[in-house]
Amino acid sequence: MGTPPMDALRMAVPILSLGRAENPLNDAIAAIAAFPTIVGAYWRLRNGESPVPVRSDLSHAAHYLHQLSGAEPSTERSRALETYMNTVCDHGLNASTFAARVIVSTQSDVISAITGAVGALKGPLHGGAPGPALQMVFEIGSPEQAESVIRAKLDRGERLMGFGHRIYRVRDPRADVLAHAAAQFYSTGGDRHLYDLARSVEATALRLLRERKPDRQLDTNVEFYTALLLHGLGLPPELFTPTFAVARVDGWSAHCLEQLKEGRLIRPQSSYTGPTDLHYESRVQ
Repeated sequence: MGTPPMDALRMAVPILSLGRAENPLNDAIAAIAAFPTIVGAYWRLRNGESPVPVRSDLSHAAHYLHQLSGAEPSTERSRALETYMNTVCDHGLNASTFAARVIVSTQSDVISAITGAVGALKGPLHGGAPGPALQMVFEIGSPEQAESVIRAKLDRGERLMGFGHRIYRVRDPRADVLAHAAAQFYSTGGDRHLYDLARSVEATALRLLRERKPDRQLDTNVEFYTALLLHGLGLPPELFTPTFAVARVDGWSAHCLEQLKEGRLIRPQSSYTGPTDLHYESRVQ
């Protein structure tokens, strides 16, 4: 039971295809339905608690929270998680989605493709980034410390987690959606002190980034408010990436079904750029 939840999910997903006739749509639905239960049941077992029965009367987000805690979540908690899940369920050809499309383009089954996607999402450069964004806020501790801590990080050449994006050169539009969701959630629940601290850290970080790197557009990204929102919902950092998977499996499934409909193998070409005109001496005597 010491296995990290993301590894447990990666090992459990392939089992979804056992004993079932292969059907792409049914496989997609099975994965979407099973992910909250897999993560929730494993989390409870890992913490010495028994899994709870599935309740079909709950929404998808509420069902996931119920699987984790065993208690029916409030409307505010369910709505906050639902906003997060809707915001991150798809995001173009990111690493995990592309991995899924490549696998299913070989006419492999959808469950195999989703398993590959989970493996890609597990990487810290893709699905594992929200945790460090929150850790920086905790490290700073108080608004008065924000400037000195962030300046020291920038002096050391460290990246500020939660700021900047490989695709966006403007503020991540998903961050605005989650910022609004976090403001709503923390207005009625959660640690208001943490929320106010995070907003202060964000403002200081943006000011210093513009001061130090005026030629680059480094704005708040989705990871910053993801961490703040999921923490407010009571999820520990270990569950941030599995929760991302619970949301993103919707997008993976849609991409897989679309790729199967197209019926084309994804086979990018490569160009050799290494040394040429090399000569090798024979060692044969």
